[in-house]
This record gives sequence, C-alpha cells and structure tokens, in this order.
Amino acid sequence: MTEQQDGNSGSRRRPASIRDVARLAGVSHQTVSRVLNGHPSIRDVTKSRVLAAMDQLQFRPSRAARMLSMRRSQTIGILAAAVGSHYGPASSVSAVEDAARDRGYYATVAHLASVAPSAITAAIEELLSQEVEGIVIVAPRTSVLSRLAALPVSVPIVAAQGEPRDAGGIPVATVDQEAGVRLVLDHLISQGHQRILHVAGPRDWNDAQSRLRAFKAGLRAAGLPWSPPLFGDWTADSGYAIGRALVQEGAAGADGRKPSLPFTAVFSSNDQMALGVIHAFREAGLDVPRDVSIVGFDDIPESAHFWPPLTTVRQDFGDLGMRCVTTLLDLIHGTGLHGPAPRNNAGARNAGLHSAGLHSAGLHTAGRHDAVRHETSTDGALSGEGRDGDAVADIAPVTVAPVVQPRLIVRGSVAPVHPAG
Repeated sequence: MTEQQDGNSGSRRRPASIRDVARLAGVSHQTVSRVLNGHPSIRDVTKSRVLAAMDQLQFRPSRAARMLSMRRSQTIGILAAAVGSHYGPASSVSAVEDAARDRGYYATVAHLASVAPSAITAAIEELLSQEVEGIVIVAPRTSVLSRLAALPVSVPIVAAQGEPRDAGGIPVATVDQEAGVRLVLDHLISQGHQRILHVAGPRDWNDAQSRLRAFKAGLRAAGLPWSPPLFGDWTADSGYAIGRALVQEGAAGADGRKPSLPFTAVFSSNDQMALGVIHAFREAGLDVPRDVSIVGFDDIPESAHFWPPLTTVRQDFGDLGMRCVTTLLDLIHGTGLHGPAPRNNAGARNAGLHSAGLHSAGLHTAGRHDAVRHETSTDGALSGEGRDGDAVADIAPVTVAPVVQPRLIVRGSVAPVHPAG
C-alpha cells in the first residue's frame, strides 16, 4: 500500500485515511464513503472532487473496512475443475475474474483436486468460508454440475458453459455450441464437402458432447452420411495419434504414396487436436487443404499461425465472463429473472436463490439461428473484422442474454472439394 511521505524529511507516514480524503475534498467522511459505495445521491461535481482527492493522496480503500460498512464481502467464488492447460476452461476462469473486477468485486478461486463428491464439497466449503456472495462454476465435466446440484449451498450459483439439462437446475451462461457447429457444417457443405469426419473431445465433457450432438443433428438435417466419431483428449498428441491411425488405415492412392481417405474434411472439436491431425496428415504426404480440409473449434491465439492457418470457431470468453458475472450479481441483488426457482434435491440451500427470483428454465435458450450473414467484398472474399484480418462469418444476434454467439473464422485450412473428391 502506498503511504504518504513528509515533504521535508522524506520519512514515511501512515496511509491516507477516509478522513484525510474528506478533509482535502471539503466534504464529510460519510460523503467519501457514499462515493466509494457508488451511492446514487452523490452529485457529479462532488464525486469528481472526492476522486481527485483520492488520487492526490494515493488513497486505497481498505477491503476489510468496506466489508464492515457494507456488511457484504464484495467477493465471488470461482469453482474451477480441469483448468490446467485446457484453453476453454482457463480462458473462462480468467474472463470471470476480469468481469468481477470490472464490477468492483474480488474473485477467489478454488481448484478441484478431483471430481469426487468429497473434493467438490471441500472446494465449496473453502469458498463459503471466505464469505463469498455467489459462485461461478467452471467445471466442464458433466459429473460436476450434477453433483453440485445435490449440495446444500446458501448462495446463488451460475455455471459457465454446459447444457442446462445436465446442470440439475443450476443456471447456465454459455457459448452456443450448436450454433458454432452449424457454422462449421454450413461452411464445409458450401465448399462441396459431403463426407465429414468428427474428431470429438472426451465423452464426459459438456462441450464435447454438445458439439457431437450438434454434428450428428447437422449431418442428419443435411442428408449426409454419418461415420462414428473418433475421441481424443483435447491434446495435440491425441489428434496426432488419431491422424496417424487414419492414414495407416487408408489404402495407397493412385500416386502410390498418399493414403486414400474415406472423407474429404475433418471437424475437430478443438484447435489443439486439429493441430495434431494436420501434423499426421502432412507427415503422410497429404496436403491440407488440397487433399483434406480441417476445421477446429476455440480459435486459440496460435491457430492463426498453424500451417495452414486454421479455420475455426471463435468463442468470446470475455463476453461469457461478463454474462456469467452479470447473471450472478443480478441473482445476488435480487434483480435476476422473475419467477419461482424450484431446484431438484435442493432443500434449504436454495433460500438465497429463491429470494433472488431465479428462474433457471429461462436462462439458456439456444434457439435456431438459420440466418448466417456472409458479407462479400468486391474481390469475392468474406469480409468482417477478425483477428489480423481474418474473415468472419457472424451469427445473427439474439436476445437471450446468457448465451454467447460464436463466430466462424475463415482461414486457409478449408478448400473446395476437387471434382474427383
């Protein structure tokens, strides 16, 4: 903490207090307190004078004092499972922390050692012991949400990612996985691809299952053949192993060197596995995208620098974090969605959720987004603003706040099917 210094002696003095700020600003210490707490009755000119005094004195409010005066912790908890090197969960945790900070809240994170019921209970108890006002769950495995739904927790809970039907009544803010997969299939089909293989994520991950279900439904709706997916573990190594197995199963092509694959495109459930698949294919002499096209999911920062640069689905985790925190704070302050909040197996622990007016059934509605808007520039390329000039295909906006719409980032890993393909 910055301390005041005596201008003559240079000796360090005590930190500035709220009364020092009040004296310099010419107001009462109660007025300074109201400015700190965002009270609406403070005039702009008074607020500006108080903030200027704070800056001049390098005043930093005491968190403990604010907790005592407001009788609230101004803290939310984040229960994180399987974050580690996984891009989606790690990005979600960071986004929730940033969004909480933007709203004047502290965020404290409890990491799950395992998905065992005892570990989940211990993590929740750790957060509650810190007087958190609500909890955001970043737990991508289906088992975690179902187990959480049975625990007696007295504060509101919101899950980042997942399917409401798997959440046991916990409200979910999520990226629309179905819309993302639909973007992928629409793009591949528009390029003439009819035989598309899916490299899926782990069977017990919410997003992997959502993407797999949407992929099957999309092929069925388009009247295209379905092949069983191949399951990886999100890593590039698993994608590489899958790619190696595919090329080893493929018979030699007409040139005697390249494998003959029974598909023209691969949709990978994340970018890292797509990287491994590309590596295996190129190692076997296949050209991506001339011989086979590949699409990923996530738009990790490195995907623009794969070779070829990867066409992928961008998930806006910053937007997701904002929506999670906004939904949670609405519940905390009793301004959330209206209606009763029956929670299966909830018991007394949902008193806080009930008083917040939670109506989880309305929190997540993926809906249909059949209109994908592609704007074409004069040279025929897709236009739209993406990272480093990447082409972007936008989903039409919807009105359901907790659902984040993804975007397709068109790069160089997809090509039209050859006439012989």
